[in-house]
Amino acid sequence: MTPALPPLIPHFSTLAPDYDVLLSDVWGVVHNGVAAFPAACDTLMRARARGAAVVFITNAPRQSEVVARQLDKLHVPREAYDAIVSSGDVTRNALAQHAGQSMFHIGPERDRSIYSGLNLRFAPIEQADFVICSGLDDDDSETPEDYRDRLEIMLKRKLFMVCGNPDVVVERGDRLVYCAGSIADLYATLGGEVLYAGKPYRPIYDLALAKAEAASGRKVPLKRVLAIGDSVRTDLKGARTAGIDFLFVTSGIHAEELGGRERPDAKALTATFTAAGEMPKAVMQQLVW
Repeated sequence: MTPALPPLIPHFSTLAPDYDVLLSDVWGVVHNGVAAFPAACDTLMRARARGAAVVFITNAPRQSEVVARQLDKLHVPREAYDAIVSSGDVTRNALAQHAGQSMFHIGPERDRSIYSGLNLRFAPIEQADFVICSGLDDDDSETPEDYRDRLEIMLKRKLFMVCGNPDVVVERGDRLVYCAGSIADLYATLGGEVLYAGKPYRPIYDLALAKAEAASGRKVPLKRVLAIGDSVRTDLKGARTAGIDFLFVTSGIHAEELGGRERPDAKALTATFTAAGEMPKAVMQQLVW
């Protein structure tokens, strides 16, 4: 029997009294990579004004302070959040376990700040001890298939990969671009060993809950924590794995397959959640107070 579809609610204010901590995704919920969503920022500021702690939990493969500067440029108010936890933070923790080794980097030059201060060195793919993937070298024009030859070399050498961003795609303006997760998934499909540093895996949620506790000044029961996101693969699965409720925003990366940004189709929503094996607490078209 197909589970009942969670309620499609127009206003977050109806949920707000039930939660003391919000773990909000960033890309697709708070901004689209080009500009902030004013209604979402306003909603999070209102939630904080009521006493809730807001922690941004993002699969951005950069450290949280770098993410904060990017949010400033997109005009996301600092008043909208208490703290940020990124997959870049988790990646650094994972890389620290490989101190003294050499690594081959897949991803844009801008991501190399993740590695500063760590006892690691870069090396060609033929000599590296392991691989770190933070994204595509050029996500404007490349696809995961452009990396197949390199992945085959890695596989022959049995190289371990750290994936600094488990997202497969994200929105950039009005289009989707590939992320590190798409390359990592292809490598795993070929038989390679991958550690995913971010959502939906537990370490990033543990770190986010610790920051929420620090912001709240107290330990908050999991039943009073709500995750918000637009991805079934990372956000919904991660929230359920962490044992917390989840609010699904339909206007993000799944918008087109759900019938469009303005009016998501109920049957498509049900099919998506059924295929995922998980149901959110509620559904919103976009985050609005």
